[in-house]
Formats: sequence, structure tokens, C-alpha cells
Amino acid sequence: MALTNRSEQQNILTDKERISRDLLRWFRLHGRDLPWRVKGKAHENPYMVWISEIMLQQTTVKTVYEYFNRWMSRFPTIQDLANAKLEDVLLVWQGLGYYTRAKKIYECAQILVKNYQGKIPENRDELLKLPGIGPYTASSICAFAFNKPETVVDGNVIRVLARLYGMTHEVSKEEIYQLGQTITPKNEGADYASAIMDLGATICVPNNPLCEACPFNNYCIAYQQNLTDVIPLIKKPLKKIKTGFVYLIQNKAGDFYIEKREGKGLLSGLYEFPWQDSEDSYPLFNHNGWKKTNLTVTHTFTHFTLTLTIVCLRTDDENISSLRGEFVPASDFKNYPFSTLMKKVMKHVIENKKQ
Repeated sequence: MALTNRSEQQNILTDKERISRDLLRWFRLHGRDLPWRVKGKAHENPYMVWISEIMLQQTTVKTVYEYFNRWMSRFPTIQDLANAKLEDVLLVWQGLGYYTRAKKIYECAQILVKNYQGKIPENRDELLKLPGIGPYTASSICAFAFNKPETVVDGNVIRVLARLYGMTHEVSKEEIYQLGQTITPKNEGADYASAIMDLGATICVPNNPLCEACPFNNYCIAYQQNLTDVIPLIKKPLKKIKTGFVYLIQNKAGDFYIEKREGKGLLSGLYEFPWQDSEDSYPLFNHNGWKKTNLTVTHTFTHFTLTLTIVCLRTDDENISSLRGEFVPASDFKNYPFSTLMKKVMKHVIENKKQ
């Protein structure tokens, strides 16, 4: 029911304990049950919290479920993870994208075993020293794994607080963090962090929010003033557009050429078909058998969108000097960790084999 007294609304918004209390009450009744969070207390296994938080970066809860269960089955402890091969880690991660996350997890596990007796530290400053753990992940681990009063800020939290306080200006994560700190209770850190993230994920969603079910609906400024469709205002940088080619090279047996990406870049350590994000040097090497197709694959990375045209080649020469990988049958692709971009190319390979 809408408040008619605006001064009363403002009074409630300054009552930070009232806000956190309303949110926690809602969470106990409607919060999600997730394998990496426990209502009413910290999760008993900080390792599960850590892995889930890294997986959830740039990924939805629905998608993470399957990968999380598979990961925990394959690497049930930090020691198991540290003892594994990087290629095995990447294979389990395959399909989640942003593969640097998996590499950092692997590197971090080895440091935890070597320097922390295989345990995740409770101290935020210690967590920030570890590879792949930034301020957000450190806060999340402290809250969910150790029940500390950490202010966790993601897209969901930004949306909830910006709407609650009617922020019509362009908001920043730092501004929301400062506001969130004043609302975060000294106790029940795990439940509060879960509650505000769940509210943003299930009720205060970007489009068509379920305001009638929100515990803040009788004093939320965005709801009271019909502003939910314009709040929050977040400036997003335009993504660059890149184009290039991906090369499907087959030998006389019909096997495909793949190679392991070297270096320390975004996709290093993964297998791939040769490709380039430029149209300046087509074809890959001199050969009169190249066939440029009309098939393309498009993939969006963090800062750019890439579209590759598929180029095919059949050759009897398996010792082409410019190649350094190996020929494998399509049926063996499952044994190699490929990036999401390459899996899109593989989809064309499989569909063409059916034709």
C-alpha cells in the first residue's frame, strides 16, 4: 500500500535498521536455497563459497548450478584442485567463458595449499592478496563463508538501492557501496548479503520488477514515483566490433587441425582452430585449396564483439610448416578444453557432418 505522507517515507529511508530488518524478514520467507549458501549462518565450506562466487561472475545462477556440481564432483577439496592439471581444470570449466577465472582459481589453490594449509583465510586483506580475488569476491567470501558484516555490491544490489532511494542520476558502484555500508547490519552478515542479492535477482529485476512482492514497496521512491523503468542509470561503454577468420583445416582422413593457444592472454591454455581477429592477412598461409564460406560465428567478449567467417581447407599435407598443433577427429573434441567461441565453430562442424 502506498504511503501518502512523503515525510514519513523519508523518515523510513533514514532508518537503516528498519530497512535491513524488513529485508531479512523477507529473506527468511522467500530467499533462495542455493548449495553455496546457508540460511541463518555462514556456509560450513568456504571453498564452495569461493568457487561459486568466481563462477557467478558474468554468469547466471541457473547456468552455474550444473557447472558447480560438476566442479565439486571433480575437485572436492582445495588440495584436489591444486594437484590437478590445468588442462583438466579448463576442461571442467569449458562453456562458462572468461577462462582467466579458471586459471586464477587454479593458481590460487596452489598458493592456498602452499601458504595457508589448504584453507581460505577469513581476513579480507589476506584474501585480496590471492590471485583472482578482488574487492567484491573478498567481501562475498567474508560474508557468506564467515558471516562477517561485509557490504557486497553487484548489479542486483545497485539496482535495489538505487531504486529504493530514487537515484535518477548516473550511479557508481562506489556510491552504492558507501550507502550499502550504512544499511549492512553488524550481525547476520551472510543472510543480509544473500537477502539483498536475492531481492535484486528475483523481485527487483531489471525489467517489469515484481514490486507488489517487495518488502520495500511502501517506501521505495522508484516504486512510489513510477521510476523503476529508468532507475538505475548506469553508463555502459560501447563495445568495439571486430571481424576476422577461423580456419577449419582437414586432412585426408577428415580429421580437423587444432592447436593449444600459448602465452598468457585471455584464451591461453585452451585448444582452438586457427583464427585471427583481422581481415588483413587472409588466408592463413598460401594454398590454392582455401574455400571461404558464408558461415559466420559471433561472440561477445567483455570489451568487444567478434565475428569470424569460417574458411575451410582439405589437404593431404599434414606437415605444413606453419602448423604446430595436431589433427584430431571431431569425435575427440570432447577431450579438449575449447573456448565458447570455438564451441560455436564446432557446432557448424557437427551440423555440416550431418548434412
